[in-house]
Order: sequence, then C-alpha cells, then structure tokens
Amino acid sequence: MNTTALDLASRAQVSQVVDLLPRLLGADLVGLYLYGSALNGGLRPKSDVDLMVALARPLSTARREALVEHLLAISVDPRLGTPGRPLEVTGVVLEEVQPWRHPAKRELQFGEWLHDDFVAKRLDGPVMDPDLTLLLTMVRQHGVALWGPPPTEVFAPIPLADVDRALAETVAQWTGEDTWRGEEKHILLALARIWMTRVRGGFFPKDVAAAWALERLPPAHRPVLEAARAAYVGEREVEWARLAEEVGACIRFMKALIESLPSDHSAR
Repeated sequence: MNTTALDLASRAQVSQVVDLLPRLLGADLVGLYLYGSALNGGLRPKSDVDLMVALARPLSTARREALVEHLLAISVDPRLGTPGRPLEVTGVVLEEVQPWRHPAKRELQFGEWLHDDFVAKRLDGPVMDPDLTLLLTMVRQHGVALWGPPPTEVFAPIPLADVDRALAETVAQWTGEDTWRGEEKHILLALARIWMTRVRGGFFPKDVAAAWALERLPPAHRPVLEAARAAYVGEREVEWARLAEEVGACIRFMKALIESLPSDHSAR
C-alpha cells in the first residue's frame, strides 16, 4: 500500500479504511483507490485525502448508514484542528460506469462538508454526477490500488470529449453570486485549475494552477485569486464577504475566458 506522500496520522486513517471496507462490504468491494493531491504533489495542510471505491452492486440503506458512520469516526473534521485529515470518499457501482457513459451515476459521496448532515442521518442516495468523469480520469491516470486490481483494470477509458464536457458543465454551474457564496475559495481555485487543464492538459494541484493563472490574469483580478491561493495553503484567513464584488468579477472573467477556448484542449 503506497501512502508515503501522507503524514503518519493520515496514513493511519487510510489504513483504517483499508481494514474497514472488506469487513463491511465483503464481496461487494471490488477495489479501493487513493488519488488526487496525495499523489500529484498538491497535498497541503488542509487537503482532503481522496479515495475512490469500486462496488459490485448498490449499497443497501443499512450498509450506506454503517459506512458513513464508520467514515465519520475515521475522518477528521477540519474545524477541530486535530491531527489527521478530512476524507473524501466517492463510491461507484461498476455496472454504472461500464460501459462508460457521461454523466455517470455516483453511488456514494462522503466528505466533511456534509458532516452535519451525516450526524443528523440525512444521507443522499445515488445521483447522476458529471464530476465523476473527471474523478475517474484522475483515478485511471494516477490512482494507486490500496485494495483490489489496478484502476486501469477496473475502470473503462474515458474519452477526451467527455472530459471536455465535464469541465464545461462544471464551469457552467456557477451562474451568479448565490451559486458561489460561501464557496469563493473553492470556486476561484477550481476555475484556475480548469483553465490550466484546458490549456496545458492534465490535472494540477490547486495552488500550482492558481500561480499559473495569476501570471495570466489582468491585474484587477489577481488579488482575489491570490487570496484564494494563500487561504488554501494556510498562509492567511480571508473574509470573503468583504470581497464579493471582486470575487464575482474574477469568476465571470475566468468563466468567459475558459468558455472561449477551443474544444481541442483537454486533459491528457
């Protein structure tokens, strides 16, 4: 199990998940994969540990509740400031992604941004998720098997045209202040990363993409993206409510720029 990019506390968390899933899911577990910032050089103090779970069949309500309960006990709520990291665990049923089609159905989403809903037993069921196209592309390209076969043996290849579609659909969802209020840092960094991906190909750490975009943005839009980058790497806290106008202007600029790019740029 290659988790050497993680600190000791995070490795212990991942080991707990590796021990948990076969016991809880039995033969329905096909594979468990580490991917994302833990492997691409983008792991920062507040980064999630990204895990993808491949399932042979859908989760029953009881298994879904038990899995979320156990993950809550392993994952660390970033609001607490305790050792360890938040986990982001995505689950897919193989028959929903083989043969591949976009968008695909997501069976499970666990993340600390849903912590309060999970504690209150408000659990979402399966849902069509265009973002799976991007996540599974990353898993196939750089994912590491923690349990089960290599990811390229489990997940079907994803056409570049579908990656382009998923990126475009992600950008299109941010239509006004009500869609980015409270998520300013996340959306500014996501747009920078999508912009870099469309121009350069591949997937990049958020702060790397922000640095790349800052060199190309007009001066008026740089301060809020720099603030997002600094907040992401833990250099400072940002009062986003005071920057609403500047955030909106930067988001609209990057959206328009990304939408103007020719469609032959894509993740490689």
